[in-house]
Amino acid sequence: MTETQPTPAAPVGAPPPGPIVVLRARFPMASRICERIILGIGLLLASSILIFAGIEILPGDFAETYLGQAATPQAIANLRAEFGLDQPLMSRYFDWLVGILHGDFGTSWASGQSVSGQIADRLGNSLLLAGAAAVIAVPLAVGLGLLAVLYRDRLVDRLINLVSLSAVSLPEFFVAYLLIMVFVVQHPVAAFPATVYDSMGLWEKLQTIILPVATLVLVVIAHMMRMTRAAIINVMASAYMETAELKGIGAMRAIVKHAAPNALAPIINVVALNLAYLIVGVVVVEVVFVYPGMGQYMVDAVTVRDLPVVQGCGLVFAAIYILLNMTADILSILVNPRLRHPR
Repeated sequence: MTETQPTPAAPVGAPPPGPIVVLRARFPMASRICERIILGIGLLLASSILIFAGIEILPGDFAETYLGQAATPQAIANLRAEFGLDQPLMSRYFDWLVGILHGDFGTSWASGQSVSGQIADRLGNSLLLAGAAAVIAVPLAVGLGLLAVLYRDRLVDRLINLVSLSAVSLPEFFVAYLLIMVFVVQHPVAAFPATVYDSMGLWEKLQTIILPVATLVLVVIAHMMRMTRAAIINVMASAYMETAELKGIGAMRAIVKHAAPNALAPIINVVALNLAYLIVGVVVVEVVFVYPGMGQYMVDAVTVRDLPVVQGCGLVFAAIYILLNMTADILSILVNPRLRHPR
């Protein structure tokens, strides 16, 4: 039986620890999770301020764009008053923020439709595209990372690294146009149309999003694979892994059973970052394939300076990005053995 070390006493005259310090010492996992949640809420509020202010300072005016160059100053002033653009900036921001807290992103200036309803319709399409890409990319990237570690510094490892570096060097739009040129123009495939429509059923959409999904998979898989490989190799250099090798444990068993679980935290972080990129980075892919998602909706709104739509889409993208990163932080805390079993 090992002898427990006594807890060092606080210095004489030192102030007692505050309640936050006590809670953090007694419940390290719960306190860290609460900190991440509070930080996420603060980041979302800061993002809303940046999005609203950033769009407001952009050059140009919606009233002038909407009415055209032949519009009179009185007509422009009337339209600005109709949409509240003559109100102070802070007043418009707080009205927008209060509306969002009630689930109302405002009304599109260009179409007159509810922004919340349009975002709800388009967000499902974007999540379908990003989700299909994630289902393929995440297990494939982790599997290739494990394979690269298993055959480290051999031909398989070098081929995987060469292909991943080639894929990550190509921008999304280039990969998208290349796939369209090969599978739509030069060698047409019936299941690979270049556009997707809202009227299609789920099965038809799954068939027609193959090219957009392939584009996203090729873009994100390389980063996840290389980070998985690096994280596991870092764990393999630990002393307990050397002990496992000396005991005669096979390479595959050592990697899968011992190294991979201890490399979960960095792997979870890189997977979450790439999932966030899949949601936010679909803008370019959606524009190329004329896909009716959030990205296409936002780009169309930018061309006519439809501020409620641009602000709503920007805030939704920011919220998803922050939520995925916060989830990754919480999962990293949950898989940390030092926090699960504090002494």
